[in-house]
Amino acid sequence: MSTQIQMDEALVEIATGTVRGGITAVGYDFLGIPYGADTSGVNRFRPPQPATPWTGVRDCLALPPKTPQSPRKIRPANAWIRDMTPTGEDCLGLNVYAPALDNRSDRPVMVWLHGGGFEFGSGGAPGLHGGNLAKAGDVVVVTLNHRLNAFGYAYFGDGDDRFADSGTAGMLDIVQALEWVRENIAAFGGDPGNVTIFGQSGGGSKVAVMMTMPRAKGLFHKAIIQSASSMLQLATPESAARSMRQLRKALGIESAEDIQQVPADTLLAAYHAAVKGRNGNDSFRPVADGREIPNHPFDPSAPDLASDVPLMIGSCETEKSFYDVVVDPDKLALTDDDLRQQIARFVGIDEDGSAALIAGYRETRAGMSGRDIYNVITSDHMYRRNGVEAAERKAARGGAPAYLYEFTWKTPVLGGMLKSPHTLCIPFAFGNVGIAKEFVGEGPEQDALMARVMGAWIAFAHTGDPNHAGLPDWTPFDAEARATMIFDNDCRVKNDPKPADLARINACPRFISDAQWAEPAAD
Repeated sequence: MSTQIQMDEALVEIATGTVRGGITAVGYDFLGIPYGADTSGVNRFRPPQPATPWTGVRDCLALPPKTPQSPRKIRPANAWIRDMTPTGEDCLGLNVYAPALDNRSDRPVMVWLHGGGFEFGSGGAPGLHGGNLAKAGDVVVVTLNHRLNAFGYAYFGDGDDRFADSGTAGMLDIVQALEWVRENIAAFGGDPGNVTIFGQSGGGSKVAVMMTMPRAKGLFHKAIIQSASSMLQLATPESAARSMRQLRKALGIESAEDIQQVPADTLLAAYHAAVKGRNGNDSFRPVADGREIPNHPFDPSAPDLASDVPLMIGSCETEKSFYDVVVDPDKLALTDDDLRQQIARFVGIDEDGSAALIAGYRETRAGMSGRDIYNVITSDHMYRRNGVEAAERKAARGGAPAYLYEFTWKTPVLGGMLKSPHTLCIPFAFGNVGIAKEFVGEGPEQDALMARVMGAWIAFAHTGDPNHAGLPDWTPFDAEARATMIFDNDCRVKNDPKPADLARINACPRFISDAQWAEPAAD
C-alpha cells in the first residue's frame, strides 16, 4: 500500500484498490470508501460480504448512502446532526479524515459509531466531519454507515443457518469496518494497534456491544460511551421473535428468502407497522443470542472481554430536552397533573410514586418549571443511571480504568430552554461548535469548553487517560470516591454528585417488564 500526494489530489492504495480523496484546509477527506458489498437481495439479513476490488482510481469524494430509514424532522437547532445523503442498501461505506499523508503510520485512530438508536442515522452528518478533530489531535478519524432497523436486526431465529446471524447483522457490519481499519488504516497514517471506538446515544450503545463481542476483541483498544440509553439491556431472542411475527404479519410473508426480495420501501413500511403493532416496543436492535453477542454488555456474571480496554463514559444533565426542539411550543408547558402523569408513564410507577419522585427532585430545584423537572428526571432515568452503573460494573471488575463525566454546561440558544441536551457533547468533542452554532451558540465560552472537551477525547485516544493541562486532575471512577468530571464553564471533578437523585431514580423500574413485552392482542 502507498500514498501519493499532489497539489490537487491525494491517492492512497488500499487492499481493494486505489482511492482518490479531497484536500481541505485541515487535512484530507476520503469519503464513501466501501468496506463491504451491497446488502440488498441475497445479502439482505446476512453477515456482510467483502467489498469488491476495483481497477484504476476510485473517487472517494462523496458520502456513502445511508441505510434505508425514514426522514427526521429538521429545525435549525438540529440540522447539524442530520445527514441529507440519499438512502440505499449499498450502504457499507466509511469516511477517513487524516491530518496529513506523510508516510507515518503511528497516529491514534478514532472510529465513530453514529447515534439514532438502532433505527436511523449515519456517519455523514455535517457535525460529524472529522477534519478538525484529526488536525487538533494528530489522529485519524473514521466514521461509517451500517445497517439499521429491520435491515440490520430482523431476527429470523427459525433454525435456518443462512440467517442465523440476522439479529446481529448491523453489528457484524461494524466488526467488518474495524477489520477494514486494521488492514488499511496505516496507509492513511493511522496505527491499527491504537484504535479508540467512540459513539453517542445509539452509537454509545454500539460501543458497549462491541465490548462484549468475541469477534471484535483486539480490533479496538479504548472505548468512549456518550449518552447511551440502551447499553445494559439488548433484545432477547424472545422479544426479537415477537417483533418478527409482527413484521411478517405486516408483509404477509413468512419466508426469509421471500422477504429478501421485497422492495426496501416495503420492508421499511412493514418495520414501522411492526413497531406500532407492538405498542411502540422496538426489538429490531442487537440480539443477545448467545452466538455473536453472548451476553448483555457489562453483565457482571459474564466473562469480561474488554478488561484491558479503558473506558470513558458519561451523559448530559438534561438529555431529554433535545427532543423539545421538535415539540410544538404550546405543548411544552406542563401542569402539575401533566407532570405527574407523564413521569408515571415514563418511569413505570403509579401516580403516588410519581408525585413523591417529583417532590424529591424539587427539594434542590425550587422554582424549576414542570418541563425542566420532567427533563431532569427522565434524563436521569434513561441515561445517567445507566452510565453510572456501567462505570460501577467496569470498576468492580478491575483491569483497565473507567472515567465518568457529566455535561452540565447549558446552551444559550432558543432562550436557554434546552439546558444541557442530548447530543451536546458531540460538537465539543469533534471540534465543530462552529458547524453546530445554531445548537450551542458561539463565542469565547464555547471555544474554551471545546478546547477542554476535545483535549480530553484526544488525550484518551493517545494514552487511555483523558487528563491534559486544560483540566483539573481527573481520577478513575471507583466505588468509594465515585469521581466525576463536570464539563461546564468551570470544569471540575466532583465525587458522587447528586447522590439523592440517583438513589431515587435507582428505586424506579429499570427495564421494560415482561408484561409490557407481551404479545399484542389479535386484531
